[in-house]
Amino acid sequence: MNLQQLHTFCAVIKEGSMTSAAQKLFLTQPAVSQQIRQLEEDLGVELLVRGSRKTKASPQGALLYDYASRIIQLAKQAELSIQSMGAEVAGTLRVGTLNSIGLHMVSPVFSIFLKNNSTVSLSLSYGDGNDMLKALEAEEIDVAILPDAETEFGGAPLNKEAEFIGRDEMWLVASSKDTRYPNRITLRDYTSRPVVQLGEEFPGFNHVLEKELKKSGVVIRPVFESSNVGSLKRIVESGLGWGFLPAHSIKKQVQTNRMKRVLIEDFQYPMNLVCYYSKSQRNMKTVEVFLNILKQQNGLD
Repeated sequence: MNLQQLHTFCAVIKEGSMTSAAQKLFLTQPAVSQQIRQLEEDLGVELLVRGSRKTKASPQGALLYDYASRIIQLAKQAELSIQSMGAEVAGTLRVGTLNSIGLHMVSPVFSIFLKNNSTVSLSLSYGDGNDMLKALEAEEIDVAILPDAETEFGGAPLNKEAEFIGRDEMWLVASSKDTRYPNRITLRDYTSRPVVQLGEEFPGFNHVLEKELKKSGVVIRPVFESSNVGSLKRIVESGLGWGFLPAHSIKKQVQTNRMKRVLIEDFQYPMNLVCYYSKSQRNMKTVEVFLNILKQQNGLD
């Protein structure tokens, strides 16, 4: 049993099939099957339930998945910590981003820096995308982590570098405990249940959603609206409404069955996450290490 086999096994469970896992891992389907068979032979048990439409873990497989997920996470944390500790980083790094991205993507990177470098001073600012872009232009922050600015905010900052750091999408989520919420709908049915809405963090998404709803004569009248993702998650988990949230902010709740993702047959909204910065700044080495850790954390290493 090795780390690569565990990584492949977890991908099969997450993706629901060996074919999807192979695409995710850039492997062939036979290569994935061989790794799973070798893992089962090493452990002397069947890890997957064969014959079902969606690949599921056996009781032994579910136990292994729990341990393997923690092992992979610890290995990644060790790699990131060593990389940060070995780099010559110093000075102040000022990062601006959206509330949801800061909580779930940027804060863990900050933790690695603070744990391993006493010479780095970090600052994290939240605001809407346009405010963060203006702050970057005025050199009030060094780095802005945002959805693609051209798509979401109508224009990218001038004379700044743009580096892709990950992909995300907006998911419609509901309480997994409330059986009134369906598993699959068309967009016309979106307002058939109370709607909660994420403020103006993603104006490009809001514009596209409203445009598509108007085609069906549907108007959104949210029962609760906030720019704070944490507040919206609590409302959704309580069963008081459903709404769209960025996938990175609620994957844990969906995986642990505290929320469920409701699939929309005729609407999807993928988006790119981008880091904007200037190469001319004095603390460029710190920015480079920050970007490397951020990309590794999002599986782009």
